[in-house]
Amino acid sequence: MSLQTLGYIGLRTKNLEDWTAYANRFLGMQLVDKSRGTASFRMDDKKQRLVVNEADAEAPGFYGWEVADAAALDAYAANLERHKVPFARGSRALADERHVKDLIVVNDPAGNRLEFFHGAATASDPFKPGRSISGFRTGTLGMGHVVMHFERIAEVMKFYEEVLEFKLSDYWLRPFPGYFFHVNPRHHSLALVETGKNMVHHMMVELFSFDDVGQGYDLAQTDKDKIAVTLGRHSGDYVTSFYTWNPSGFMVEYGWGGQVIDDNTWKPFERKYGPSLWGHERRWMTPEKKEEARLLCIEAAENGQRQPVQVIDGNYNRMPGVCPWWDSMKEQKAVS
Repeated sequence: MSLQTLGYIGLRTKNLEDWTAYANRFLGMQLVDKSRGTASFRMDDKKQRLVVNEADAEAPGFYGWEVADAAALDAYAANLERHKVPFARGSRALADERHVKDLIVVNDPAGNRLEFFHGAATASDPFKPGRSISGFRTGTLGMGHVVMHFERIAEVMKFYEEVLEFKLSDYWLRPFPGYFFHVNPRHHSLALVETGKNMVHHMMVELFSFDDVGQGYDLAQTDKDKIAVTLGRHSGDYVTSFYTWNPSGFMVEYGWGGQVIDDNTWKPFERKYGPSLWGHERRWMTPEKKEEARLLCIEAAENGQRQPVQVIDGNYNRMPGVCPWWDSMKEQKAVS
Protein backbone atom coordinates (compact mmCIF):
# COMPACT_ATOMS: atom_id res chain seq x y z
CA MET A 1 0.00 0.00 0.00
CA SER A 2 3.03 2.28 0.32
CA LEU A 3 3.29 5.62 -1.45
CA GLN A 4 5.94 6.11 -4.11
CA THR A 5 6.28 9.79 -5.00
CA LEU A 6 4.84 13.26 -4.93
CA GLY A 7 3.58 13.12 -8.49
CA TYR A 8 1.96 16.49 -9.18
CA ILE A 9 0.68 19.68 -7.58
CA GLY A 10 -2.26 21.88 -8.52
CA LEU A 11 -2.63 25.55 -7.58
CA ARG A 12 -5.33 28.20 -7.80
CA THR A 13 -4.33 31.77 -8.59
CA LYS A 14 -5.60 35.18 -9.56
CA ASN A 15 -2.36 35.74 -11.48
CA LEU A 16 -2.25 33.09 -14.22
CA GLU A 17 -0.07 35.13 -16.57
CA ASP A 18 2.42 35.89 -13.79
CA TRP A 19 2.51 32.20 -12.83
CA THR A 20 3.11 31.21 -16.45
CA ALA A 21 6.13 33.50 -16.67
CA TYR A 22 7.43 32.47 -13.24
CA ALA A 23 7.18 28.70 -13.81
CA ASN A 24 8.42 28.80 -17.39
CA ARG A 25 11.03 31.55 -17.63
CA PHE A 26 12.32 31.57 -14.05
CA LEU A 27 11.97 28.01 -12.71
CA GLY A 28 12.60 26.52 -16.15
CA MET A 29 9.52 24.30 -16.39
CA GLN A 30 8.10 23.56 -19.83
CA LEU A 31 4.73 25.14 -20.58
CA VAL A 32 2.73 22.37 -22.30
CA ASP A 33 -0.85 23.58 -22.19
CA LYS A 34 -2.27 27.06 -21.85
CA SER A 35 -5.94 27.91 -22.06
CA ARG A 36 -7.82 30.96 -20.86
CA GLY A 37 -8.12 29.53 -17.36
CA THR A 38 -5.37 26.90 -16.97
CA ALA A 39 -1.64 26.45 -17.50
CA SER A 40 0.18 23.13 -17.06
CA PHE A 41 3.89 22.44 -16.94
CA ARG A 42 6.32 19.57 -17.41
CA MET A 43 9.53 18.94 -15.47
CA ASP A 44 10.58 15.67 -17.07
CA ASP A 45 9.09 12.86 -19.18
CA LYS A 46 5.69 12.99 -17.41
CA LYS A 47 2.93 14.82 -19.27
CA GLN A 48 2.42 17.27 -16.43
CA ARG A 49 3.77 18.00 -12.97
CA LEU A 50 2.33 21.42 -12.12
CA VAL A 51 -1.19 22.62 -12.94
CA VAL A 52 -2.20 26.24 -12.30
CA ASN A 53 -5.88 27.19 -12.51
CA GLU A 54 -7.20 30.73 -12.61
CA ALA A 55 -9.47 31.44 -9.63
CA ASP A 56 -10.65 34.23 -7.37
CA ALA A 57 -8.19 33.28 -4.60
CA GLU A 58 -4.56 32.30 -4.07
CA ALA A 59 -4.60 28.77 -2.66
CA PRO A 60 -3.36 25.22 -3.16
CA GLY A 61 -5.67 23.15 -5.34
CA PHE A 62 -4.52 19.55 -4.87
CA TYR A 63 -1.52 17.36 -4.13
CA GLY A 64 -1.10 14.18 -6.19
CA TRP A 65 0.55 11.21 -4.48
CA GLU A 66 1.56 8.22 -6.60
CA VAL A 67 1.10 4.53 -5.80
CA ALA A 68 2.40 1.56 -7.76
CA ASP A 69 -0.69 0.24 -9.54
CA ALA A 70 -4.43 -0.40 -9.38
CA ALA A 71 -4.04 -2.96 -6.58
CA ALA A 72 -2.12 -0.46 -4.45
CA LEU A 73 -4.81 2.17 -5.07
CA ASP A 74 -7.52 -0.27 -4.01
CA ALA A 75 -5.51 -1.01 -0.86
CA TYR A 76 -5.39 2.69 -0.12
CA ALA A 77 -9.14 2.96 -0.54
CA ALA A 78 -9.67 -0.03 1.76
CA ASN A 79 -7.37 1.50 4.37
CA LEU A 80 -9.31 4.77 4.31
CA GLU A 81 -12.53 2.82 4.79
CA ARG A 82 -11.03 0.99 7.80
CA HIS A 83 -10.15 4.32 9.38
CA LYS A 84 -13.60 5.73 8.51
CA VAL A 85 -12.06 8.52 6.42
CA PRO A 86 -14.44 9.79 3.69
CA PHE A 87 -13.05 9.66 0.15
CA ALA A 88 -14.31 9.67 -3.42
CA ARG A 89 -13.33 7.76 -6.54
CA GLY A 90 -12.15 10.11 -9.27
CA SER A 91 -14.22 10.20 -12.43
CA ARG A 92 -12.87 9.13 -15.80
CA ALA A 93 -12.92 12.76 -16.87
CA LEU A 94 -10.85 13.81 -13.85
CA ALA A 95 -8.33 11.00 -14.45
CA ASP A 96 -7.96 12.17 -18.06
CA GLU A 97 -7.50 15.75 -16.89
CA ARG A 98 -4.73 14.63 -14.52
CA HIS A 99 -3.20 12.32 -17.18
CA VAL A 100 -3.40 9.26 -14.90
CA LYS A 101 -5.16 5.89 -15.13
CA ASP A 102 -7.16 6.17 -11.91
CA LEU A 103 -7.32 8.13 -8.65
CA ILE A 104 -9.13 8.63 -5.37
CA VAL A 105 -9.65 11.95 -3.58
CA VAL A 106 -9.58 12.69 0.16
CA ASN A 107 -9.21 15.78 2.37
CA ASP A 108 -6.78 15.94 5.28
CA PRO A 109 -8.01 17.26 8.67
CA ALA A 110 -7.16 20.84 7.63
CA GLY A 111 -9.09 20.56 4.36
CA ASN A 112 -6.19 20.08 1.94
CA ARG A 113 -7.21 18.05 -1.11
CA LEU A 114 -5.06 14.93 -1.59
CA GLU A 115 -5.27 12.77 -4.71
CA PHE A 116 -3.84 9.25 -4.73
CA PHE A 117 -3.26 7.92 -8.24
CA HIS A 118 -1.47 5.38 -10.37
CA GLY A 119 -0.43 5.25 -14.01
CA ALA A 120 0.87 8.74 -14.76
CA ALA A 121 1.11 9.27 -18.53
CA THR A 122 4.51 9.72 -20.16
CA ALA A 123 5.05 12.24 -22.96
CA SER A 124 6.34 11.10 -26.34
CA ASP A 125 8.57 14.14 -26.94
CA PRO A 126 11.65 15.14 -24.90
CA PHE A 127 11.41 17.68 -22.07
CA LYS A 128 12.27 21.21 -23.23
CA PRO A 129 13.02 23.57 -20.33
CA GLY A 130 11.67 27.09 -20.36
CA ARG A 131 15.19 28.47 -19.89
CA SER A 132 18.65 26.95 -20.11
CA ILE A 133 18.90 24.49 -17.20
CA SER A 134 20.33 20.99 -16.94
CA GLY A 135 16.96 19.59 -15.83
CA PHE A 136 15.09 18.60 -12.68
CA ARG A 137 15.97 15.67 -10.43
CA THR A 138 12.71 13.70 -10.44
CA GLY A 139 12.16 10.09 -11.56
CA THR A 140 11.70 7.70 -8.64
CA LEU A 141 12.18 10.63 -6.23
CA GLY A 142 9.09 12.46 -7.52
CA MET A 143 8.74 16.12 -8.42
CA GLY A 144 10.28 17.43 -5.18
CA HIS A 145 8.68 18.14 -1.84
CA VAL A 146 5.96 20.24 -0.27
CA VAL A 147 5.97 21.83 3.19
CA MET A 148 2.67 22.78 4.78
CA HIS A 149 1.81 25.20 7.58
CA PHE A 150 -0.57 23.94 10.23
CA GLU A 151 -2.09 25.78 13.15
CA ARG A 152 -1.57 22.73 15.36
CA ILE A 153 0.48 19.79 14.09
CA ALA A 154 -1.03 17.28 16.51
CA GLU A 155 -4.33 17.45 14.61
CA VAL A 156 -2.75 16.19 11.39
CA MET A 157 0.29 14.13 12.45
CA LYS A 158 -1.77 11.06 13.27
CA PHE A 159 -3.60 11.27 9.93
CA TYR A 160 -0.43 11.45 7.84
CA GLU A 161 1.54 8.89 9.85
CA GLU A 162 -1.03 6.30 10.88
CA VAL A 163 -3.68 6.56 8.17
CA LEU A 164 -1.68 7.53 5.08
CA GLU A 165 1.55 5.85 6.28
CA PHE A 166 4.05 8.62 5.57
CA LYS A 167 7.37 7.70 7.23
CA LEU A 168 9.07 10.10 9.63
CA SER A 169 12.63 11.08 8.66
CA ASP A 170 13.45 13.57 11.41
CA TYR A 171 12.10 16.62 13.18
CA TRP A 172 13.11 19.81 14.96
CA LEU A 173 11.51 21.87 17.70
CA ARG A 174 13.41 25.16 17.16
CA PRO A 175 12.83 27.84 15.84
CA PHE A 176 9.36 26.27 15.32
CA PRO A 177 8.18 22.63 15.33
CA GLY A 178 8.76 20.85 12.02
CA TYR A 179 8.33 17.17 11.05
CA PHE A 180 9.74 15.66 7.85
CA PHE A 181 8.37 12.57 6.07
CA HIS A 182 9.62 10.41 3.24
CA VAL A 183 7.90 8.06 0.80
CA ASN A 184 11.01 7.14 -1.23
CA PRO A 185 14.78 7.71 -0.86
CA ARG A 186 14.37 11.51 -1.04
CA HIS A 187 14.93 12.72 2.53
CA HIS A 188 11.43 14.22 2.61
CA SER A 189 8.57 14.59 0.17
CA LEU A 190 6.31 16.15 2.80
CA ALA A 191 6.92 18.29 5.86
CA LEU A 192 4.52 19.74 8.43
CA VAL A 193 5.41 22.91 10.33
CA GLU A 194 3.47 24.39 13.23
CA THR A 195 3.21 28.12 12.66
CA GLY A 196 -0.29 29.07 13.81
CA LYS A 197 -1.89 29.06 10.35
CA ASN A 198 -3.13 26.58 7.76
CA MET A 199 -1.67 27.02 4.28
CA VAL A 200 1.16 25.86 2.05
CA HIS A 201 4.60 26.97 3.26
CA HIS A 202 6.64 26.09 0.17
CA MET A 203 7.28 23.58 -2.57
CA MET A 204 10.77 22.48 -3.59
CA VAL A 205 12.22 21.54 -6.95
CA GLU A 206 15.72 20.10 -7.25
CA LEU A 207 18.08 20.74 -10.15
CA PHE A 208 20.79 18.47 -11.57
CA SER A 209 23.44 21.19 -11.63
CA PHE A 210 24.57 23.47 -8.80
CA ASP A 211 25.14 26.14 -11.45
CA ASP A 212 21.41 26.03 -12.29
CA VAL A 213 20.73 27.16 -8.73
CA GLY A 214 23.41 29.86 -8.79
CA GLN A 215 22.19 31.21 -12.12
CA GLY A 216 18.63 31.18 -10.78
CA TYR A 217 19.86 33.17 -7.78
CA ASP A 218 21.33 35.74 -10.15
CA LEU A 219 17.98 36.01 -11.93
CA ALA A 220 16.09 36.36 -8.65
CA GLN A 221 18.37 39.16 -7.48
CA THR A 222 17.20 41.38 -10.32
CA ASP A 223 14.18 41.87 -8.04
CA LYS A 224 15.46 41.65 -4.45
CA ASP A 225 11.92 41.64 -3.04
CA LYS A 226 11.43 38.31 -4.80
CA ILE A 227 13.96 36.51 -2.56
CA ALA A 228 12.27 35.12 0.55
CA VAL A 229 15.19 33.06 1.88
CA THR A 230 18.82 33.68 0.99
CA LEU A 231 21.21 31.01 -0.28
CA GLY A 232 22.04 28.39 2.35
CA ARG A 233 22.34 24.67 3.07
CA HIS A 234 19.81 22.60 5.01
CA SER A 235 20.82 20.37 7.89
CA GLY A 236 18.33 17.60 7.08
CA ASP A 237 18.33 16.88 3.36
CA TYR A 238 21.66 18.75 2.76
CA VAL A 239 20.09 20.70 -0.12
CA THR A 240 21.80 23.96 -1.03
CA SER A 241 19.04 26.33 -2.07
CA PHE A 242 17.29 29.66 -1.98
CA TYR A 243 13.59 30.51 -1.90
CA THR A 244 11.54 33.01 -3.87
CA TRP A 245 8.01 34.32 -3.45
CA ASN A 246 5.81 32.98 -6.23
CA PRO A 247 2.82 34.85 -7.68
CA SER A 248 0.48 33.17 -5.16
CA GLY A 249 2.42 34.57 -2.20
CA PHE A 250 4.00 31.37 -0.88
CA MET A 251 7.52 30.15 -1.62
CA VAL A 252 9.31 27.89 -4.06
CA GLU A 253 12.64 26.43 -2.97
CA TYR A 254 15.17 26.07 -5.77
CA GLY A 255 17.87 23.60 -4.75
CA TRP A 256 20.59 21.09 -5.51
CA GLY A 257 22.40 18.21 -3.81
CA GLY A 258 19.74 16.49 -1.70
CA GLN A 259 20.72 13.35 0.18
CA VAL A 260 18.93 10.05 -0.29
CA ILE A 261 18.20 7.70 2.60
CA ASP A 262 17.81 3.94 2.97
CA ASP A 263 14.47 3.18 4.59
CA ASN A 264 15.79 -0.19 5.81
CA THR A 265 18.41 1.41 8.04
CA TRP A 266 17.16 4.96 8.62
CA LYS A 267 16.08 5.88 12.16
CA PRO A 268 14.11 9.09 12.87
CA PHE A 269 15.74 11.57 15.26
CA GLU A 270 15.44 15.10 16.57
CA ARG A 271 17.57 17.70 14.80
CA LYS A 272 18.64 19.94 17.68
CA TYR A 273 20.89 22.10 15.54
CA GLY A 274 18.17 23.89 13.56
CA PRO A 275 16.96 23.88 9.96
CA SER A 276 20.16 25.01 8.21
CA LEU A 277 23.90 24.45 8.46
CA TRP A 278 24.53 27.97 7.18
CA GLY A 279 22.77 30.80 5.35
CA HIS A 280 19.02 30.69 4.66
CA GLU A 281 18.15 34.00 6.26
CA ARG A 282 14.37 34.03 6.34
CA ARG A 283 13.57 37.59 5.39
CA TRP A 284 9.99 37.58 6.65
CA MET A 285 11.01 36.73 10.22
CA THR A 286 11.13 39.25 13.05
CA PRO A 287 14.61 40.46 14.01
CA GLU A 288 14.40 38.31 17.13
CA LYS A 289 13.57 35.13 15.17
CA LYS A 290 16.29 35.90 12.60
CA GLU A 291 18.81 36.17 15.43
CA GLU A 292 17.61 32.89 16.94
CA ALA A 293 18.02 31.12 13.58
CA ARG A 294 21.46 32.68 13.07
CA LEU A 295 22.61 31.53 16.50
CA LEU A 296 21.45 27.99 15.67
CA CYS A 297 23.67 28.04 12.56
CA ILE A 298 26.62 29.34 14.58
CA GLU A 299 26.00 26.67 17.22
CA ALA A 300 25.92 23.99 14.50
CA ALA A 301 29.23 25.24 13.11
CA GLU A 302 30.87 25.30 16.52
CA ASN A 303 29.70 21.73 17.14
CA GLY A 304 31.26 20.53 13.88
CA GLN A 305 28.05 20.09 11.89
CA ARG A 306 29.49 19.67 8.40
CA GLN A 307 28.31 17.19 5.81
CA PRO A 308 29.81 15.87 2.56
CA VAL A 309 28.35 17.33 -0.61
CA GLN A 310 25.82 14.95 -2.15
CA VAL A 311 26.75 14.35 -5.80
CA ILE A 312 25.76 11.94 -8.56
CA ASP A 313 27.93 10.31 -11.20
CA GLY A 314 28.85 12.68 -13.99
CA ASN A 315 28.24 15.76 -11.83
CA TYR A 316 31.65 16.11 -10.19
CA ASN A 317 35.39 15.85 -10.71
CA ARG A 318 37.71 14.55 -7.99
CA MET A 319 40.26 17.13 -6.84
CA PRO A 320 43.85 16.24 -5.97
CA GLY A 321 45.09 16.99 -2.47
CA VAL A 322 45.15 15.54 1.01
CA CYS A 323 43.60 16.89 4.19
CA PRO A 324 44.65 14.86 7.25
CA TRP A 325 42.15 16.66 9.45
CA TRP A 326 39.23 15.86 7.12
CA ASP A 327 40.39 12.26 6.74
CA SER A 328 40.38 11.90 10.54
CA MET A 329 36.89 13.41 10.69
CA LYS A 330 35.64 10.82 8.20
CA GLU A 331 37.24 8.04 10.22
CA GLN A 332 35.48 9.26 13.37
CA LYS A 333 32.13 9.28 11.55
CA ALA A 334 32.73 5.74 10.29
CA VAL A 335 33.45 4.50 13.82
CA SER A 336 30.44 6.27 15.37
